[in-house]
Amino acid sequence: MILGNTCTRSCKFCNVNTGKPSPVDPDEPKKVAQTVKALALKHCVLTSVDRDDLPDGGANHWAETIRQVKLLNPETTIETLVPDFDGKQELIQLVIDSAPEVISHNLETVCRLTPIIRSRAKYETSLAVLKKIADGGIVAKSGIMLGLGETEEEIMQTMDDLLAVNCKVFTLGQYLQPTRQNYPVYEYITPEKFEEYRKIGLTKGFDFVESAPLVRSSFHAEKHVNRT
Repeated sequence: MILGNTCTRSCKFCNVNTGKPSPVDPDEPKKVAQTVKALALKHCVLTSVDRDDLPDGGANHWAETIRQVKLLNPETTIETLVPDFDGKQELIQLVIDSAPEVISHNLETVCRLTPIIRSRAKYETSLAVLKKIADGGIVAKSGIMLGLGETEEEIMQTMDDLLAVNCKVFTLGQYLQPTRQNYPVYEYITPEKFEEYRKIGLTKGFDFVESAPLVRSSFHAEKHVNRT
């Protein structure tokens, strides 16, 4: 996770510290690249907190981190799990231009629950981010948590919405309440139901669907570099 450990948003599902972040470490991109090399990673997943305090939302730092990882580790493939950058197309383009193999941006939940679960992000904004990624020729990936009170019909609609913007990699996992202060679990979804959703997603047209109670956005991430 880059750009510090303090987020400027306060989504109800998340237990990352919220507040005023520390200044950005300008040496972090090189440090991340060196860490990837030291660990001899074949595939690297990068994510970050939201940095709404920065004029560019951290997009330039994101792009430089990707460039440095690729420079020092030319054989390592990269997936980036990015924030929405408030939907600013030019900032998303900075990440696209740095050419990671996969750019992931999670919807987190269905449209109806988005204003309840996510503090600032908007469902339509996230879809626009994913469309920008896919239109840029990068593998676009997204995921949602189940058990927040969504309906099966809403899950089907979310799948259709993602496919409509050419997002072809989709993950579904069980929401687990990290602390008593976070949003409560509404329902525990059975493994059989997760498997049903996996099959439906593939039938609808996703290239990859990871769907099981313990699936998170990085689950089997190395497979998603190749869309077929």
